[in-house]
Formats: sequence, C-alpha cells, structure tokens
Amino acid sequence: MTLMNTKKFNDVKLGDQLPALSIPITVPLIAGGAIATRDYFPGHHDLEAAKALGSPHIFMNILTTNGLVEKFVEEWAGPQAIFKSIKIKLGIPNYPGDTMVLTGEVSDLNPQAKSVTVSLKGKNGMGNHVTGTACVILQ
Repeated sequence: MTLMNTKKFNDVKLGDQLPALSIPITVPLIAGGAIATRDYFPGHHDLEAAKALGSPHIFMNILTTNGLVEKFVEEWAGPQAIFKSIKIKLGIPNYPGDTMVLTGEVSDLNPQAKSVTVSLKGKNGMGNHVTGTACVILQ
C-alpha cells in the first residue's frame, strides 16, 4: 500500500526545491513549544523575564525550531520517510508577530542507502533564524 504524499527515492533529483512553508510566530507557539519540550527557561514564556535579559519579547527555543524543521521536511517527504539526522544552527531569534519561511533543496543523494539530504533555512523578518540539513531515507 502506498500512502499519499510519500516521496520515492527514484523521483527525487539534486536541486529539487521543497515547497516553502510559512509559519506565523505567535506567543502560544513559542510558549507552548517550550512547555511541551520541558524547557522552562523564563525567556521562552515570561515577557518581563525576557525583557530583563535584554530581549524585546519572548523567543523560540531550539527544540521548537527543530520540530518545525522536521514538520517541513516530512510534509515534503511523506509520512513513511525515516529521519537519519537533523543538524541545525540557530541565528536570529524568532519573536512573536513575525513569520518564519522555511525553504530547502535536495543537496545530496545516496542511492545505496536511498537517503536524501535537504539543505534548509528558515528566515524571519530580521534574517536567518535557522540553517542546516536534514537527511531522510525514502522508499
């Protein structure tokens, strides 16, 4: 049985672009992501604490960003893709009221392993929030 939206390794080419994903950055997304990942650092949910740290607002944690990167790649690859790795680096913070746009392209193919590496970035209004790669195994 083949599931809808499942990428096949033989259908993927170097340089293929993933469909961009726009994510509105909201207080519930940031605070909920932090709490869901058990990250109780006040800068992720307490405005006054974030301001005391010199931040203009609460800011997204890396685990939420990692989850959004996984969502982005999985929406392209399909639910049967198996993640081998996600390697990301944070840059500019994600603050409420902005939008992060994730983009990516196929940057490496390994026919023996049927693995696909996607180079990606997530940009907000100030610049790159996240850059990195994700490697998935496809059928």
